[in-house]
Amino acid sequence: MDLNCDLGESEEPARIVADEVLLDIVTSASIACTGHAGSAESMSRTVRAAMVRGVAIGAHPSYPDRVNFGRVELDMSAAAIERSVAQQIAALARVAGAEGATITHVKPHGALYHAAMTRPAVAEAIASAMCSIDPALMLVGLAGSTALAQWRAAGLAVVAEAFADRRYEPDGSLTPRTRPGALLENDRDVAEQAVSLALGHTVVAAGGQRISIDARTLCLHSDTPDAPMLAAAVREALQRAGAAIRSPCR
Repeated sequence: MDLNCDLGESEEPARIVADEVLLDIVTSASIACTGHAGSAESMSRTVRAAMVRGVAIGAHPSYPDRVNFGRVELDMSAAAIERSVAQQIAALARVAGAEGATITHVKPHGALYHAAMTRPAVAEAIASAMCSIDPALMLVGLAGSTALAQWRAAGLAVVAEAFADRRYEPDGSLTPRTRPGALLENDRDVAEQAVSLALGHTVVAAGGQRISIDARTLCLHSDTPDAPMLAAAVREALQRAGAAIRSPCR
């Protein structure tokens, strides 16, 4: 099982330190590349830190919306989404190349991620943007989503993702962040959900129903309170349970 984290999303000193700690724990990093956050400096810093730890490096493009941190869906055409995402992936690819690294995957952020998982036109725009940079990159998306099936049908490499720190709905979608309890913040709850997803391929959804989730990577959010502590608890619990932890991109 891969552990991935969205990084390079803040210039706050405490968050920069937290990113470094998280990179000692995760196996894949999805780096903000100027859409919702990120700059040439933050991308370079995060790429270098990932390289020395052998962590897989990926692009984390979003709607171009720093005001709302990419968490609000924008009224953009598919062509405009494709251009924006391609520019963001290319920005990280240039930075990585200058540091002697290559990127391995693309994972959309926030509202763009959720739009892609249910709207074929958005999913196609993201795939086209990625292919214009490097069609061999892997696309990360929500396990069980229509986007993964669409990308697979197009012959693209995909990685099915589950979330260790998010509540699920009975249909397999994520509980919206606007609802109470959408984010798991207790280290025991997050670790238990991670082990259930990694070894049992199931999760207890809102309402108590257990549903099937078949994923190859678990997401941990860097902006969650006590993110490094939660990530460490997840890795320790997985190792204790006998799960192999490695990036699918390596």
